[in-house]
Amino acid sequence: MVLLNAVDISKMPISELKRYRLKMHILRILYTKKSRSASALGKKANVSLPTIRSVLEELIADKIVKIEGIGDSKGGRKPTIYSLTSDAFYILAVELGHYSARAVIYNSQNVEVSSIMEFETNIDDPSLESKVDEILDLLLKQTDLSREQIVAIGLSMPGLIDAEEGINKTIKNEAARDVVSRFNSRFNIRTYIENDARMQALGEFIFGKAKNSRNTIVINWDWGLGLGMILNGEIFSGTNGSAGELSHIRVEEDGDLCECGKKGCLESMAGTRKLISMAKEELNKGAVSQLASRFAKNPAALKAVDIIDCAKKGDELSISLLAKISTRMAWGLSVMIQLFNPELIVLSGPIIKASQYVLIPIQQALHKYCLESILDSVRIEVSEMGENSGLKGVGVMVYQKIFSDKSL
Repeated sequence: MVLLNAVDISKMPISELKRYRLKMHILRILYTKKSRSASALGKKANVSLPTIRSVLEELIADKIVKIEGIGDSKGGRKPTIYSLTSDAFYILAVELGHYSARAVIYNSQNVEVSSIMEFETNIDDPSLESKVDEILDLLLKQTDLSREQIVAIGLSMPGLIDAEEGINKTIKNEAARDVVSRFNSRFNIRTYIENDARMQALGEFIFGKAKNSRNTIVINWDWGLGLGMILNGEIFSGTNGSAGELSHIRVEEDGDLCECGKKGCLESMAGTRKLISMAKEELNKGAVSQLASRFAKNPAALKAVDIIDCAKKGDELSISLLAKISTRMAWGLSVMIQLFNPELIVLSGPIIKASQYVLIPIQQALHKYCLESILDSVRIEVSEMGENSGLKGVGVMVYQKIFSDKSL
């Protein structure tokens, strides 16, 4: 799509540049609001109705905008309603975890047009770009699309992300931290990166339980405790993109070693790694449990999902272990609740699948840790989007960036 892919605005005459930016503004409105009349677009963009209609005609001719239908009238002529065409443009969204990644192609209406494909990688993988390249080829074959139709790539990943500079400061090899430059060199496609927890929060904010909220905390409870914050109706990133490191709040002076190199971080006390290590420790002591009969010969195969499964079958050890890490998690939540006074906390991730075996201990501990007047104003809910919130958030982030990118 020429409008987004091959534009050098530095060589545009002023009049042409203004018109180009007006088109981008219209696309941003239609992406956000789904559909609007010419009159509503003109008021939002602060331009005359004839100008808006003229620009819309050009966008229709370029097959970027379509006539959606006829709207309701408050008296007089019924307005024509415009929207983006579903195939106006496409993006590749990639979500990296600790050990694997997932990728999908979204159309201009944030609808999946390919399957979600999973592959092994991590933020320190020197072959990250080539693996994404291979996955993109596979997804393009699924959808009969060409690379020229992919206008941008969005990456979410764990770590300290400076989205403005395109850098992940957590990547061990300093020379590889400039992720955006690496991807631009490989793909020659506009690339944006963000923190994975913030993208999960954005997905929940636009599509999930956090929709229409103003002050919400979204936590992905897994190996780490991915925290995304919605403050005053906006995703909060902090001064340099480092806000939300709940995982690495130190809660025990001489606790377990965390992957960050410090001891006693909340992640090392309440993440799935700790849950599994506590279970193995109890089994080594000869604890009576369903886990013992299932994993006596191969304790290394024990996973968090197995502990959750046994808890749901009434296994006392599994129930006790889940209660212990839930109480520690509640300590972290109590800090967030009393600092930010949120209206909602949305929990997602593997451990939350234990449902009442973690939610009840959390609620009980919060009543012990929090001031009642603050706790009474917050709801705790479980995400209905599951593992898809992050990818959806990446899609939204990319389109927000594209339509606001001054370099265009």
